[in-house]
Amino acid sequence: MAAVGERESDYAALGDVDPVLARLVVEYGMPDPFEFHDGGRTTGSNFAAMALHILGQQISTKVAFVLYDRLVAALDGTPNATGILELGAERIKGLGTSRAKAGYLVNLAEHVSDGRLPIEQMADLSDADAVEALVAVKGIGQWSAEMFLIHQLHRADILPAGDVGIRNAIAAAYRLDEVPTIPETRERGEAWAPWRTFASAILWRSLAPSAGNAAQNQNQRAATA
Repeated sequence: MAAVGERESDYAALGDVDPVLARLVVEYGMPDPFEFHDGGRTTGSNFAAMALHILGQQISTKVAFVLYDRLVAALDGTPNATGILELGAERIKGLGTSRAKAGYLVNLAEHVSDGRLPIEQMADLSDADAVEALVAVKGIGQWSAEMFLIHQLHRADILPAGDVGIRNAIAAAYRLDEVPTIPETRERGEAWAPWRTFASAILWRSLAPSAGNAAQNQNQRAATA
């Protein structure tokens, strides 16, 4: 979670370089860009958080929480690599998730268990290296990796350009005739560095001013996982 003083400073700096975003901050406030709406479920575990991100791909947060809670019950505790491997894909699928997502969770556990993905020790990795390590896992795409960098690693300069919500918010805020493409979104976002996560947060908030609505819709925003 971003400290209030630091958050104000970062939003002020962002507003200095982009008056449109400055207007959004005045209108919608200064959301904490790193807040992770998991209801305390993941208990500070990066592995558990990524498991929740995977379960939540392309479905509502409410349904993702149901699946995650079933997984916790089956494991009798917070998900970890050893527990997922012992449970296996078929039993995970039996909890109500798809066969693909069950396989993704097992693949995540394999990468963590054999050391290919040091998911609890990623603080020293650059943004690019962290994304590269995450997307090497089947089932973790660019969007899911970027969500992990924002919400678990608290990286301040991430712009999920493939996110439909971000692009729709840009079109509305800048009164564009068309929703910008992914490359156009990245190009526009270059001016927001090194505060692109803060820009993302205020753009999302402009679509869902209620914090509750923002949390509910989080996992329905992405074009791809």
